[in-house]
Amino acid sequence: MKRILKSSLIGLLCTALGLTVFPGSVRANEPSVSAQSAALIEQSSGRLLYEKDSHEKLPIASITKVMTAILAIESGKMNHVVTVSNQAIKAEGSSIYLKAGERLPLRDLVYGLMLRSGNDASVAIAEGVAGSEQGFVFMMNEKAKELGLSDTHFANPNGLDSPDHYSTASDMANLTRYAMDNKDFRKIVGTRSYRAGATNKEGIRVWNNKNKMLRLYKFATGGKTGFTKKSGRTLISTASNGKMSLIAVTLNDGDDWRDHANLFEWGFSTYSLTLVARSGQLKADTDPFYQDHLYIKRSVFVPLSGDEQSNISKKLVLVQAQPDDRKWIPPEPAGDLQIMLDQKQIASIPVYYKSTGKKKRAFWKIFSGLLESIVSGREQPFS
Repeated sequence: MKRILKSSLIGLLCTALGLTVFPGSVRANEPSVSAQSAALIEQSSGRLLYEKDSHEKLPIASITKVMTAILAIESGKMNHVVTVSNQAIKAEGSSIYLKAGERLPLRDLVYGLMLRSGNDASVAIAEGVAGSEQGFVFMMNEKAKELGLSDTHFANPNGLDSPDHYSTASDMANLTRYAMDNKDFRKIVGTRSYRAGATNKEGIRVWNNKNKMLRLYKFATGGKTGFTKKSGRTLISTASNGKMSLIAVTLNDGDDWRDHANLFEWGFSTYSLTLVARSGQLKADTDPFYQDHLYIKRSVFVPLSGDEQSNISKKLVLVQAQPDDRKWIPPEPAGDLQIMLDQKQIASIPVYYKSTGKKKRAFWKIFSGLLESIVSGREQPFS
């Protein structure tokens, strides 16, 4: 009897742990990876599909440059000419062999950063965007806070080892998800070879991408490599099979090319991108004030395994209406539509209020609570 109870308790514990990490049923044939830490997420929803100690803070080496690149792109200075400083050419490690006083477009520096992992390029970018490396590092950490990367801190723009420079597989996956929404970033990291124009100090340069996943894996679309003695091999990869896009991150992984390919193959074969909420008006039993006035701006797709598709529900959380003031207009958004799997939230989307009257918009009062409604109805896998 004791043996049976012990076995039952172990089984329940394993099931509970599986549901915490992967809401829904525990998936068969999950890949094993050599990495110390790993994460696999789906691009559109951000849902975590696989993880191995994905919140462990570790050195990340040159995958740091994803943040450097997206800040450079968002600066609006990609066509500006940067003058390379003496400080930039002194950067240790991998290099694109810039020369002091050389003048070249920021765009070329970003290609050199992401394709050849140039540490000299990273310092030149930092100085060109923020005026100094220190100022740029401040921008990096502010951006990390903005994106909710709570387990990340940057000490430099290149990923050279420092006690204050670290992140996690989960944070880097979410950073890459954000960056991949930018078309310029997608184009750069997916480029296999780039021809940089001649400068005042050097002729034409041709840079081939160090990311072997672009050649080894048929669905690969981009990513970034990294290595230091302290961090070991680090790798970010992105892949799309035309129906779903995935992001894989491994830290300290001696077999990263194989591990990333296996993660992608498992993800593509296990999950289907499923429509769980259609854009337009929401049909839900709500407070009369909101009834027939709520809508979402885009459809919501979530990767689900076959077993999970029958366990999806939706919950509507709204700002409480003010019945004493009929001119009251809710804020934008008025709430969230939460996608639930086995009672755990796996995605959400803002919900908006559409007025049918001609009343002037009034300042909305401070609300005293939230309204929750269950939105019923299941959709179908996206194909």
